[in-house]
This record gives sequence, C-alpha cells and structure tokens, in this order.
Amino acid sequence: MKRHFIYHQALVVFATFFVTLSMLTGCKENIDESNLYTFTGETIEDFLANRDDQYSSFNYILKRIGYDKILSAYGQYTCFAPNNDAVSHYLDSLYNDPVNVDNPHNGMTGQGLEGLTDSLCRDIALFHLSATQWMGVDMSSGKTISTMLGRDLNTGIDSVSGSIMINRYSAIVTMDNELENGILHEIDHVIQRSNRLMAGEMEQHADLFSIYSQALKATGLADSLTAQKRTDFDEADVAGQYKFYVPKECVMGYTIFAETDEALRAKGINNMDDLVKFANEVYAHCADAGSGWYDYYRNHGITVSTGNDYAKPNNALNMFLRYHILKCKVPFDKLIRTFNEVSKVTLFEYYETMLPYTLLKVSRVSGKRLINRWVTNNTLTDRVGEMGSNAMSTIMRDGIEVKNNNIQSLNGYIHPISDILVYDADVPHGVLNERLRFDDTALFEEMMSNNFRMISDAEVNALNDGKTGTDGNLGGNYIRCPNGFFRNLVIYNGENTRLYYLPGQSNGWSNYQGDEFNSKGTFDFAFRLPPVPDGTYELRMGYTANGNRGMLQFYMGNSSSLGSMRALDIPLDMRHVPADNYVSNAGVQTPIPDAITGWTLYTREDDQGVATDADMHNLGWMRGPLYYTVGKGGSTVARANAQDLRRIITKQSFEQGDYWLRFKTVLPNDASTQFHLDYIELCPENVYNNTQYVEDMY
Repeated sequence: MKRHFIYHQALVVFATFFVTLSMLTGCKENIDESNLYTFTGETIEDFLANRDDQYSSFNYILKRIGYDKILSAYGQYTCFAPNNDAVSHYLDSLYNDPVNVDNPHNGMTGQGLEGLTDSLCRDIALFHLSATQWMGVDMSSGKTISTMLGRDLNTGIDSVSGSIMINRYSAIVTMDNELENGILHEIDHVIQRSNRLMAGEMEQHADLFSIYSQALKATGLADSLTAQKRTDFDEADVAGQYKFYVPKECVMGYTIFAETDEALRAKGINNMDDLVKFANEVYAHCADAGSGWYDYYRNHGITVSTGNDYAKPNNALNMFLRYHILKCKVPFDKLIRTFNEVSKVTLFEYYETMLPYTLLKVSRVSGKRLINRWVTNNTLTDRVGEMGSNAMSTIMRDGIEVKNNNIQSLNGYIHPISDILVYDADVPHGVLNERLRFDDTALFEEMMSNNFRMISDAEVNALNDGKTGTDGNLGGNYIRCPNGFFRNLVIYNGENTRLYYLPGQSNGWSNYQGDEFNSKGTFDFAFRLPPVPDGTYELRMGYTANGNRGMLQFYMGNSSSLGSMRALDIPLDMRHVPADNYVSNAGVQTPIPDAITGWTLYTREDDQGVATDADMHNLGWMRGPLYYTVGKGGSTVARANAQDLRRIITKQSFEQGDYWLRFKTVLPNDASTQFHLDYIELCPENVYNNTQYVEDMY
C-alpha cells in the first residue's frame, strides 16, 4: 500500500507509543493529537466514519475512549468491526442477561449505547483490535491473535459455512479491507469474551463437563486456579539502554484437559461416585514399594489416600485431576509448534502437569493432537539414516484426542478430550521411555502464558512502542527477560547477566523451532530441568557454535542454592566450530574428524555417519539432529551443519524431582561474549545404550 503522510511534527514520536502503552497499562485517555500522523488516504477510522449505516455503533464505542484518534494515526492494526446489528444484539444481551445476578445488566446503566460505561467501552473496543496486521489467509488455518486488551482471539473455519470464525461465535462477513493503517474485517457478532475464571467457565459448559466440574469443586482445585498476573520481578535496566522490549507484568494462567461427560460415560463413569471409584483403582497402588510407578511419591514415602478427603493433594481423585492441569495458558493451535522440521517427523511437545513432577506428551498425528500416544522403540531405529521400520515399532496406545474447541476463560483454556487421561505405569515406562527433547521455551511456563513463544517480529515491535532494540550483534525485535520473570530460572549476578529471548521466526538460523535463548555479559544463572521418571539419563544441550560465543562451566544441584551445586565436566568453549576437513583421492572424499568434537560431514561417509556418531559420542559430543533444517524451508539439515552441536553434559542417575542446571562464564573479564541455548535432551539409557537398536538420527 502506498502511504502519503502529512507530518504535524518531527518523526520523534510515534502513534504506536499510545497503542503499546494501552496494552501494558490500560487505555490512554489524554492523547496528544499534535503528535499523530494524518493521511490523505482512508484510515480505519475514515472507513468506519464514512459508513455510518454499518459501523456507527462500534465507532461510537471507539470515540468514547478516544480510539477514533488512534485509528486515524499511523500504524499496522487489525480491526474486527462488528456491524450495527451485531452491536445492538450484544447490548440487548448484556442488559437483559438473566444469569449474571451478581452484576445486574453487566454494569450497564441503561439500555442502548448510552448505557455503556467507559470501562465497558474500553473492554469491547480493545478486544476487537490487534496491534499487528492479520489477513484472512493468515487466520484460515486457526490462529491465536493477541488483542490490545491483552486477551486472545482464536480463529478457525466453520465446517458448514466455510466462514472464518472468531472465538467460535463471530463470523467474518467482509474481510481484508486494506487501509492506510491496517486491515479491517467486518464481523456479524460482537466477539465474546469470558470474565470468568477456570472453574466458573467450566460451570458454564455443564452440558460437556458436569462430572469433571463437580470433581473440581470437591477437591478444592476450583478455588485454586485463580492466578492471572504478577509483577514480583526485577526491572531490567537494559530497557532504557538498549531499547529491547522488557515485560512489566507476567501473565499467568492454566490449561485443563477435561473429559467430557460423553467420554466418561463411554467408560462406565456416570457420576461423581463412579469417578472417585475409578481414580482410586488407578492411583491406589501407584506408590507401592517395588511395584509402584509414581517414583516421586514412592521415593518420598507419600501414601495415596482413597478416602473422601478429596482436598488433600495425595488423595486419588485430587491426583487424577491434577494430572489434567498445566500451569500455563496454551490454546489449541499452540499445543504443537511447527517451524523448520523435516516433513517425515511426528511433531511433539512435553508439558509438566500439576501432579508433582509428572509430564504428559502431546503429538500431532494426521492433523490431530493426541495426548500420551505410545509407540514402542520410539527414537530408536534399525535402519541407517532413517526412522525405524514398522517391524520394530508397535502402537500400544493411539493417544487421547484433544478437541479443537478453545473454551477460553479469563485466565486459561479448557480443552475437551475424548478419553480418560491418567498417569499410569504405561506413561513413565512407555510413553516417556524415549529421548525427551525440550525446546528452550518449553522449559518456562511463562513463555506460553505471555504468548512470547515463537512470537513474530511484528508482534514484538508492537509491544515495544515500535522500537527495535540493539545489543551489539544480537540485533533487534527480541525480548529482554528480567530476573525473577521465570519461576524456574535464577540469575545470580543481577544485570551482569543479560538474558534475551530471540524468536527467530524471520531469520535463517539453525535452531530447533527457529528460536533461542541468548545471554550477554559475565553470565551466571541456572534453570530447573524438566522432571523425568527415575532412571539413568544423558543430559545434553543443543546449541550453535560461533565466534561470538563464550566459555562456560556447568554445575548441577537439587535446588537453585549455590551451595547445592557441583561442577560437571570440563568447561565448554562455544566458540569452536568444527572444520569440514577431508582428503580427496581418485574422486573419493574421506572426512578428517574435527580434533575436539570428532565432527565430520556425515554425507561423505558410506554409513551416513554411524561410526563417527559413536566416535563423537565417546568424546561427549553429538551432531545436530536430522529433525530440522537450517532456517525454515532450508535445504541443509542441522545434522549436516558444523555449527549445530549437542554437548553431553552428564550421564547419571536421576530421580523424579528437582534438578537445577547452572551456567557460569569462565571468561569473567569479557562481558561481550554470548551464552546460547537452543534445546535440551534427557535421553534414557534404554535409548542411548540399547542392546538391539541404535538411537535414531532425528
């Protein structure tokens, strides 16, 4: 779009400042109009004002909070504009609502537009605006969109009409009006938003979850799923110095995978008593000496209660429910992340639940999201350079399907599931008995609740007042992570450790899922590792080597206390990039292994690098995985990229519980070097030291 600007003042103040400020601190009431651009073309506000017969009601709401001025200014917004009939219908439903007896008329002072309070106007307006542009084609596959209210919109396609739906209720009737400062889509209903917390929202869907909802109240968990935001973390000084986006508050929330009444009744569970009986049967002996599979309870002598003390964490019903709940907000389209993986792999993610130190796995198979799908000998192979043959892999459990409903509460998501979810012996001994790979962002629940994970550059830019931060060769459009923002990460030396999240979605980096954590300065910090069932594991760190990196020493402890930490291995020099050396004789290229890592370009070898894999492993190294490519859609796989390395940090016994991994620079006088983390792996001995098969290259 060609834009023609008439400037009122110099380009030192951007209108997007007001947009971002409203996202972070609320509506900006006193707008300095002298600092706004004007246009000769039609802005979003012009479009609305010039079509009073369609949009006068929504424009009235915008004007009440001064956002007609914002939408007359320069920007890259998306406006979901309800037509006049949609607004009229919505106001009638608010005023005549028979359900919300605690807040008569939902706070309206009278019927019609004039009965809206300023607060209601603000909530309605900002819930229909995004600070980034979204075309129809972007939304057709199902997206989560952050609004200027700080709440999510979820898009999808209606199976009958084929229309793009917003929050399963509002259909886009006219889309992709491209205007001077963004995109406008007309919708046929005001977008619904819930102001109920998790348990309250579940009660509104009694037709789906009456049994689960009753159990949630009986255990007291209904009263505990209330967290929304916190601000108990340090402010990072680098916000002013380097202009990176630094969050001022941390969004909190939950995800519940809940069996529908239909799914429970299919297994003979017709009421609360039946569910209690079922939970007792599953969990009563999970911590028994010798035969129990819930290692954390067994190791700590915790006895499971099968009585009616449902509120106790060790009660079987309470345990049953906790295994269904995540302490982060995850919409359906973000349960599985897709970016630069090769086409043949099955996508997966691991999530920690509220049942202490337990994981569940979500896989994407044929477009479905399946919980705890179990395939024998997963991450092993009997064929060089390929996935394992069908003969070695048996599907023991298809997995429990997550339905694409996106039931959204004020502080989370409820996803209906098709079968009964339990932490039984098959989970630690089968589902999780594989190489466990965690993207860096999967280590921290805050990344998901705040919609930071794999955020686009445009979205970061909108959060950051339109500024692009710089810190040496790190570039910009990154998020600065202040000390205390992550519950499971501790920085020991304050601002001397500058921790950044680099989404990498528009870069050609060789990173798993494209993103990474990066730190500059004389770094010294630790994070909590994901919990794993009892066993012997290799702990590995995936990173990309380059000359800007630093050197570090690893430490591990059972808490974040420095007194609990012990040094692991020798220091890692992340600056060393293996050389691709080889000799050529009669047209045959014979690789020369890198002196430090043993790396070779595996495609030069007849066995696709199987022998040199073993040599590297003996030295404490591994090539990057065959799972993903250098950059999205790249032709080079990470396994063939010399910079992609996995360092084996330790090989030791782990018990299901707390382990913290510390990274400390060994170059204390050089604050310019970087620490880089892409992913970690916890690989059980049954995989890396299997007597029948070998760990696959993926």
